[in-house]
Amino acid sequence: MADEKRQTEEQTLEPEEQSLEDRLQALTAERDEYLDDLRRLAAEFENYRKRTAREQLEMTTRANERLVKSLLPVADDLERALVAAHEHEEAKLEEGVRLVHRALADLLVKEGLTEIETNGRFDPHVHEALLSQPSEAEEGSVIQVLQKGYRLGDRVLRPARVVVAAAPTVQDDGDDG
Repeated sequence: MADEKRQTEEQTLEPEEQSLEDRLQALTAERDEYLDDLRRLAAEFENYRKRTAREQLEMTTRANERLVKSLLPVADDLERALVAAHEHEEAKLEEGVRLVHRALADLLVKEGLTEIETNGRFDPHVHEALLSQPSEAEEGSVIQVLQKGYRLGDRVLRPARVVVAAAPTVQDDGDDG
């Protein structure tokens, strides 16, 4: 009788164990499918990242190429000015240097370069104060530009290096009493 009872229990457990085993296999398959999806997504993202970096490098290279190509006529003009200097044609040298300077300045403006204004008050966002000097000018105003500053679009490429007016010093007349 005990053997029959044990057989009956085993028969009732088998379908239950089978059901658990089926569920485990189904969950394992689902997990493997998600893991494959995740690996595929990670590979796609890595490919995207590499492609984007490559495209960005190509864009930078094309932009540099365009700028260098624009600078070639300026380099040619400078070379002609150097030839004129070698031949001691000083009038032509000055004219050549002026032409080169004008061509370079025009090219830089065309590329979006603008000079930073230095008239008026010192602005720490666009000016770099190298000195402050007693002056009759209003305190905090720019009194001398040591090096021009430039913006490219909205960004400051190089701040203007300036001398800023300080309050005039008061002379002591030596009279203490």
